[in-house]
Amino acid sequence: MKNFNFAEGEVLLIDKPYKWTSFDVISKLRSHIRGRLGLRKLKVGHAGTLDPLATGLVVVCTGKYTKRINEFQDAIKEYTGTICLGATTPSFDLEKEIDQRYDISHLNDQMIRDAALRFIGEMDQMPPQFSAKKINGKRAYEYARKDQEIELETRKITISEFEITGIHLPEIDFRIVCSKGTYIRAIARDFGEALNCGGHLTALRRTRNGQMNIEEAQTLDQVMNEITEWAAHERKNELFQK
Repeated sequence: MKNFNFAEGEVLLIDKPYKWTSFDVISKLRSHIRGRLGLRKLKVGHAGTLDPLATGLVVVCTGKYTKRINEFQDAIKEYTGTICLGATTPSFDLEKEIDQRYDISHLNDQMIRDAALRFIGEMDQMPPQFSAKKINGKRAYEYARKDQEIELETRKITISEFEITGIHLPEIDFRIVCSKGTYIRAIARDFGEALNCGGHLTALRRTRNGQMNIEEAQTLDQVMNEITEWAAHERKNELFQK
C-alpha cells in the first residue's frame, strides 16, 4: 500500500477525464483529501492547465510541494492529437461549431509532412481568443463567450518535434513536443492556414510533462480509492496503538 504525506508534499499524476477542467480535478482531490484526513487547510494545485476537451497528464502538487509548481510548469510538454483540415471554428477546437469550410482537394501527404517541418523551432504564437490567458483580471474566454473583442499579444514558443503520425483526410494525427505556454489549438489553426485550407483541433492528449509520462498516471478514481484505503489503514493503526 502506498503511503502519503500530503502536508509535507505529494506529486500526483492524474489522467484528466474528457470535459473536466484542470480545476475540477483539483477541487475533487482537495475535497476528498480534506474529507478523509481532516486537513482543512491543505494546499493543492496543478502544474499547467489542460483544456476541458483534452485528456491526459495533469501534475497535481500538495502541501509544501506546491512550491515546485513553477518548476513543473516550465518543463517541456508532449501532446498527441488530431487536426481536422478543411474547416475552422472560432475556438479552434470542438467547443464551437464550424464557421467556414474549405477545399482540401489540393492536399497530398508530402505537403502535409513538409508543412509540419516548417513549425519546428522558435516562433511567435498568437493565443486563441478562447483561452485561459488573463486579460485585465479576466480569462480571455470570458470575453470571447460574450463576443467581446480583446487584444492579445503573441508569445515566444518553441516546438522541438512535430511528427505526423497518421493521414486520413480530412483528419491528420500528430505528436508534438513543445515549450510551456504553447497552445495546440493555435497550432491547429496555423497549420490549416499554412496549407491554405483551415483547420481545427478535434482531439488532444497530454502525454508527457518533463520527465513524467502518461503511463505513470492514474485515473482520478484510482487515486481517490488509494487515498481512501490508506486513510482507513491509518485510522486502524491509530486505534490499535491506543
